[in-house]
Amino acid sequence: MSSKKIAVFPGSFDPFTLGHLDIIERAIPLFDSIIVAIGTNATKKYMWTLEERKEIIEKALAAYPNVSAADYDGLTADFCKKHNAQFILRGLRNTKDFTYEQAIAQANEKVNGVDSVFLICSPEYAYISSSIVRDIARNNGDYYSLIP
Repeated sequence: MSSKKIAVFPGSFDPFTLGHLDIIERAIPLFDSIIVAIGTNATKKYMWTLEERKEIIEKALAAYPNVSAADYDGLTADFCKKHNAQFILRGLRNTKDFTYEQAIAQANEKVNGVDSVFLICSPEYAYISSSIVRDIARNNGDYYSLIP
C-alpha cells in the first residue's frame, strides 16, 4: 500500500456545487492528494456533458495542486485500486445521506479494503444538492450562487 494518503471523491457532479467544493477544501489537510472522480453511467441522462463537468471542476480546483479530476466507468473501488487510493471521501448533508452511504462504505471496506471518510458539510451548504441545482437550471432560474 502506498505511504501517501490518497482519497477519491466520487460523484456524477452534474453539476459540481459549492457543497462539493466545501468538502474538498476541508479535506485537503487530511490527504496528500485528492482525485475528484467523475463517474459516467451510459444509462443516466446528464444535464451537463462529461467535458463540461470536468472543465468546471478543473477551474474550481485550479488553486489546489494536490487535487485533480479524472473520469471513470465502473466501480469506484476499482478506480481507487488503479490510482492506489486508500480512501473514498464523501460529504454528508443529513442523516438520509449517512444512511445511504453507510452500507456502500461498509461493502467497499469489506470487499475491496477501501475505507470511507465522511465529512459533514458546512451548515451554509447543507441545502445544496446537484438535483436542486438542475431543477433550478431546468426552469431558467438563477443557480449561479450555488456553484463555483
